Amino acid sequence: MNFEQLGLPLDASGVLPSQAIVRAVDLGIISAGEFKIQPSQIQPASLDLRLGEVAYRVRASFLPDTRPVEVKIKEFIVDELDLRREGAVLETKTPYLIPLAEELDLPDFLRGKANPKSSTGRLDVFTRVITDQSFRFDEVRPGYQGPLYLEVVPLSFPVKVKQGLPLAQLRLSAGGSRLSDSELGELHELHPLLFCDQEPIAGSQLEVANGLYLSLDLKGDAAGRVGYRAKESTPPIDVSRTGVYEWEDYWDPVRRERDADRIVLTPERFYLLLSDEAVRIPPGFAAEMTAYDPTSGELRTHYAGFFDPGFGYDRDDTFFGSRAALELRAHDVPFMVEHRQRVAKLSFERMAAVPSTLYGEGIGSSYQLQTDTLSKHFKPIG
Repeated sequence: MNFEQLGLPLDASGVLPSQAIVRAVDLGIISAGEFKIQPSQIQPASLDLRLGEVAYRVRASFLPDTRPVEVKIKEFIVDELDLRREGAVLETKTPYLIPLAEELDLPDFLRGKANPKSSTGRLDVFTRVITDQSFRFDEVRPGYQGPLYLEVVPLSFPVKVKQGLPLAQLRLSAGGSRLSDSELGELHELHPLLFCDQEPIAGSQLEVANGLYLSLDLKGDAAGRVGYRAKESTPPIDVSRTGVYEWEDYWDPVRRERDADRIVLTPERFYLLLSDEAVRIPPGFAAEMTAYDPTSGELRTHYAGFFDPGFGYDRDDTFFGSRAALELRAHDVPFMVEHRQRVAKLSFERMAAVPSTLYGEGIGSSYQLQTDTLSKHFKPIG
């Protein structure tokens, strides 16, 4: 098998676009048995992964090392939850392992990378994919043949989930796809990636180190609101329902300090804020949010997430980028963050081909031109 069978040039390299993912499904590289893969699962540069019919509550997270997951998990199972029909509630700060509907039969030239869906991260639900005989989370080795499992840990809110619900997504790629810092600078000169006040950020002002840094907007709106902090002891959120929950039942508004553009993060509480910069992902590229260097302080930023080709992009230049949601949690001690403090980083990859459909182009994309950070499960803020 080669790239030509995926409808791509023989010498192609990079992240598979949507049309090649469709071909991968047709060829049996990705399958789901009787639960056929649906068109709605296929995104511009990734595939949504669906929960299977059972969730195992486990006493600890683990990696299988040299053994299959189904063998090693027997040492850790505490309870078994049925996700069929009405589904089940997953409790906070409790790890669950869920077999996914999809399986892989990768050729030797394809590898995989998984990440939580954006809405999953905004609910403070920690997820990562596990494969058989693996020593790493979220990475699928070239040539892997076998099932996929998802570790799920709700951290702030209990969540109700059921079979078929997508909480994570998978990218497939081949060859060298990551852009170097010099290539990022060149790309930004041709097709600006970051904007401020509708204007491209000058190349000399870009902060680059294995990716582009993003900073916080802590000026906020006219009332000084800059984001939200998750409440404690809330009712469950049914992840399959959108636009139904009152945000005030789950979140406290966060406002900047009266005389300074800064806030102090309370330890172990989850915050949703916005980037100061607006991001644009050109059609021939994809990006991934990566956690900030922990040496910057006792701060955990973002669970990582995929940015599809077309995020913040408009063919007619009627708008210039979309701001990114940033997920923050301080550890151990209160931590002060200031306006335009760097807290996250975007790494960029080449696409093997331009996707047939871009983010935001009639595919139900939820966060194009976002001005707020809450997930799609909450009613719009008036």
